[in-house]
Amino acid sequence: MTGPQPETLLPSKEPVRFLTDTGAEARGRSAYERPGPELLRRAYRGMVIGRRFDAQATALTKQGRLAVYPSSHGQEACQVGAALVLSDGDWLFPTYRESVALVARGIDPVEVLSLLRGDAHCGYDPGRHHTAPQCTPLATQTVHAAGLAYAERRKGTGRVALACVGDGGTSEGDFHEALNFAAVFKAPVVFLVQNNHYAISVPLDRQTAAPSLAYKGVGYGVRSERVDGNDPVAVLAVLSAAVEHARSGAGPFLVEAHTYRLEAHTNADDASRYRSEAEAEEWRRRDPVARLEVFLRGRGELTDEDVAAAAAEAEEYAARLRERMNADPELVPMGLFDHVYSAPTAQLDEQRAMLRTEIEAEEALS
Repeated sequence: MTGPQPETLLPSKEPVRFLTDTGAEARGRSAYERPGPELLRRAYRGMVIGRRFDAQATALTKQGRLAVYPSSHGQEACQVGAALVLSDGDWLFPTYRESVALVARGIDPVEVLSLLRGDAHCGYDPGRHHTAPQCTPLATQTVHAAGLAYAERRKGTGRVALACVGDGGTSEGDFHEALNFAAVFKAPVVFLVQNNHYAISVPLDRQTAAPSLAYKGVGYGVRSERVDGNDPVAVLAVLSAAVEHARSGAGPFLVEAHTYRLEAHTNADDASRYRSEAEAEEWRRRDPVARLEVFLRGRGELTDEDVAAAAAEAEEYAARLRERMNADPELVPMGLFDHVYSAPTAQLDEQRAMLRTEIEAEEALS
C-alpha cells in the first residue's frame, strides 16, 4: 500500500463540538485547538450581520426586488466560518446559498445579490476578491476548486481553495471527480459539505446510503472530519485545521458540517410539504448565534455593549442595502455575452446578432 493508512483519514465517531446545544462548554477534550476570543468575537459579529442580511434579502424577494433568494438562516456558523478561516489570497468557491459567506468575506452586498436579482452572471470581480461566481449547477464548482488549487500548488503560492457544497451535491459526479483529482495530485483544497438534511425536498436518507457524507472523502484517500455545523467554535476549529492541512502540502481535506436549513429551499418552495414544524423547532434550539453569545458572555468575552453594537451595525447594514436595492439598475442586455469566452464562438456571435435585431425591432416600435 502506497497511500495513507485508512485510520489516518477517518472522521470522528461523533461530530466535533466544543459547545452544548445551549452554549455551555461541552465536556471532554478535543483534538482540535479552540479559537481565541478575538476570532470568536469576529465570528459573532459576522453571524449577527449575516443573519440580518439574510432576512433583508428574503424580504426583498417578497417585494419583487430579487428574482429568488436561497436562505442560509441557521447555517451562519458554516457561512461565516468559511470566510474567516481563509486569508485574502486564498480562494472561495461558493454555491448559490453562500451569500452570507460572501458578505462575510467583505464583498459588497448589492454585488453579491446581482446574480439573484437577474442583473448579471456575477456582480463582483472574482479575481479581485479571490471568490468564484456563485454556482447554481450542483457541484461543478468543486472541480474548478480542485483544478485551481492544483495550479496554485504548481506555482508554489501557498494558497488554498475552499469549495462549499450541499449534501445533495455530494451525489453528483463532479463532486467525486474533484475528490479523486485532488487526492491523487495533492491539491490544497478543502471541501466543506453543509449537510442541512434536504436536497431541496429530498431527505438525506433518500439520496445516499452512506453512514456519513464524510466517508465519501475517505473512499478517495481524502482526510475527512465531521463537525457540529451549528457550533461556531467547533466549525472554526475544524476548518482552520483543514485549511492548514491543505496549505502544508498534505493534500485535500473534507469537512462534513451537520447543520439545518431553517427556511425553505428558496421562495419558490413550501418546506411544510416535506418536513415537520417539530423537526425545525428542534434545530432552532441549536441556534449558532445564540450558542456563541451564551458561551462568550459566560467567559466575560462579550458584553451587553458588544451585543448592542453588533445589532445596531446589522440594522444599519440592512437599511443601506434596502435603500440601494430600491434603485432600479441600468441593464445592458448585450452584456449577456460578455465574459462567456475569451474569444467568442460563431454560435455566440449568431446569438448576439439575433438579440441585437430583436432589441432594435422593439426600439423601432416604441
